[in-house]
Amino acid sequence: MEIKALIIDDEPLAQNVIMQYAERIPDLKIVATCNEAICAHKILQEQEIDLLFLDINMPKLSGISFLKTLTTPPMVIFTTAYSEYALEGYELNAIDYLKKPFSFDRFYKAYSRAQELLQLKKKSEIINEKETSNENFFYVKANKKTIKIKYSDIIYIEGLGDYIKIHFKNEKLVTNLSMKKMLDLLPGDKFYRIHKSFIISLDKIDSVEGNLVSVQGNKLPIGNSFRQDFSTYISRYMAD
Repeated sequence: MEIKALIIDDEPLAQNVIMQYAERIPDLKIVATCNEAICAHKILQEQEIDLLFLDINMPKLSGISFLKTLTTPPMVIFTTAYSEYALEGYELNAIDYLKKPFSFDRFYKAYSRAQELLQLKKKSEIINEKETSNENFFYVKANKKTIKIKYSDIIYIEGLGDYIKIHFKNEKLVTNLSMKKMLDLLPGDKFYRIHKSFIISLDKIDSVEGNLVSVQGNKLPIGNSFRQDFSTYISRYMAD
């Protein structure tokens, strides 16, 4: 997921360091640089910016004062030589605070936090959009037909490379869709990806035992990278 960033710093050397570090990260795009906070207003009005690399001590308007003027600010990583502003920076919901000079490793750690937050935000927007929709079905193309699929009829979905197999109670349907596209179609509060090759209907879970989930009699594996998140989900409904 690409992150569009804006650098606001009155020091050319600091700008260059951030630019050089950003060039080493494929998904981080520096849209523009500003020598002072005021000129950044125009860019924020004209372009969609995900992240600010914001210096604090700058002429005319400090980074903190500038941030307070924004009603819906992007994510912010403060970059400054002065550690005494750290507390105030975090109170403004900055995701990180880089004290100059900072290494690439430290820069990448801050970027990773921003990337994670942006992914959570996008996922939340998709879920909210689905939850506010009254639709309980979608259409797919299969067997030279356009077929209506009700969410409530799906037991689980199996990934087969560029195809997926949708399992119902008494039949299966193969269609040319990716797992990612399938996840975009499904309501996030009703389905869960437990493995790179399996998405299950949460309503159809019978039991969980070790690394297996039983979904209406079908025992499916839980992938290592999905195990912790799925365990956290299950624990939310565990009776004490």
